[in-house]
Amino acid sequence: MKIGLVDVDGHNYPNIALMKISAHEKQNGNQVEWCVPMMKYDRVYAAKVFTFTPDFDTCVDTKEMIFGGTGYDLENKLPDAIENTYPDYTIYPQFKEAYGFLTRGCPRNCPFCGVGKKEGLISNKVADLSSFWKGQKEIKLCDPNILACKNSVELLDQLIESKTWIDINQGLDIRFMTEEFTEKIMRLKLKMLHFAWDGEKDSELILNNLEQFKKVTKIDYRKLNVYVLTNYNTTFEFDLYRIYKLKELGYNPYVMIYNKEHASDNVRHLQRWVNNKIIFRTCEKFEEYNSKLA
Repeated sequence: MKIGLVDVDGHNYPNIALMKISAHEKQNGNQVEWCVPMMKYDRVYAAKVFTFTPDFDTCVDTKEMIFGGTGYDLENKLPDAIENTYPDYTIYPQFKEAYGFLTRGCPRNCPFCGVGKKEGLISNKVADLSSFWKGQKEIKLCDPNILACKNSVELLDQLIESKTWIDINQGLDIRFMTEEFTEKIMRLKLKMLHFAWDGEKDSELILNNLEQFKKVTKIDYRKLNVYVLTNYNTTFEFDLYRIYKLKELGYNPYVMIYNKEHASDNVRHLQRWVNNKIIFRTCEKFEEYNSKLA
């Protein structure tokens, strides 16, 4: 069979599902390639992660068209035979890292996040590191809430034993941080850590744990990103408070805008100021930066 793949989001970040689909189809003796609209295919898989990505509406000559990913809905999932396949990294030769999940699910059930609806409200171990890593020099871990998993210590030990660079890119839940987790994280060959401070709920706990983690680990702020959700049930004053507090504690805030097309100019300017690190480190106050845009 001739199989076509479509990464609807583009090729700026590898689609893990498509890599697994490619590996599975090749193992079954099928020919796999990126879909070319003028070619004929027996089956085409189109996948997207983000709902805001424009849909794939190009006419394709194929006997079967399959759409999947959270960008389409939260119900579709890969069959176990595909989910448990080692990814085919050759379809994204521009990316040299290993990408994957050790756990799925999150107990937080945040209303702006689809993880709980798609993966469940319990963080469960779904794989060992060897299922998607075979010696690559960097691991991009995509778990939604690894610290909430009962197997988290075992999984952190696997990352430590890999002795490779680790980027936990979806955010560690600082509310679950313990002395044991802190000790394990300090033993990682750390590329980047991400945390999140999404709203006013649990702010005192988040602040206390961030402060304690920084005090103990002394990790440089350039390796400590904190996602700051804006335009979702917070005031602009509280948005600014979070930014200033994180900078004071030695973290690197990163502004995320919910429903960006309906965000105010103030929020858009805030994102531009914070996320451009040259501007953020040279222009101390948002008020100063914003006045220059007026």
